[in-house]
Amino acid sequence: MQAEFRARVSMKNPVHFLALGFGSGLIPFMPGTFGSLAALPLLIACSQVSIVSFIALTLIFSVVGIYLCGKTADDMQVHDHGSIVWDEIAGMFVTFLFVPITASSLLVGFILFRLFDILKPWPIGVIDKRLHGGTGIMLDDLLAGAMACGCLHLLMVFWPAALALF
Repeated sequence: MQAEFRARVSMKNPVHFLALGFGSGLIPFMPGTFGSLAALPLLIACSQVSIVSFIALTLIFSVVGIYLCGKTADDMQVHDHGSIVWDEIAGMFVTFLFVPITASSLLVGFILFRLFDILKPWPIGVIDKRLHGGTGIMLDDLLAGAMACGCLHLLMVFWPAALALF
């Protein structure tokens, strides 16, 4: 069955290439985790841009992601196939809004984002089940990113040593 879905996408198609997280979503196990890992080099590359530029990139990744994920899901004829991981990349960018990007914050932010994305606490789980199309694919991960971001900010205020591990 997996081969049938993969036959409907092409890494030569730029929409599919991006939606599949530069190919990271095609890894047969834990594609969401590998999609989140694919965001790390982008986050590191953006660590020196202004906060305004980082916000703009996050918004662009999020809005464009609605199209990328929706189009790729339509082409695959499967809603939110596991290999579509652009939503994880955008969610990781949301996680690091107004957070200094360091090795420690990347590790903690990655773990927090994956926990929220996997566990899907309210309202993430409700949105994941009820909202379809590109918006539905994107929104649950953007909310997971917002929750992870909130936790990172709480850590920065109440336990800054947790983000100064290395």
